[in-house]
Amino acid sequence: MTDRARHNEREGFLGSSADAPARDAVPGRGELLEFLGLTPAAGAFVLSVVRPEVSEGLAHALAARAAAFVH
Repeated sequence: MTDRARHNEREGFLGSSADAPARDAVPGRGELLEFLGLTPAAGAFVLSVVRPEVSEGLAHALAARAAAFVH
């Protein structure tokens, strides 16, 4: 990002300093956390495509547990 595109003025910004653009507390940590968050989602998508019965079994297990809480 160029210096012209950065917003250096704080007026009108209601968030904390951690919410400011380009102000990560630990540089590079955001990318790591994003990768760690997307990895299980991508794995679940691949698993649901390759083995659709797994998602059906998971839905059945969740429904059975919810029914157990009702009774």
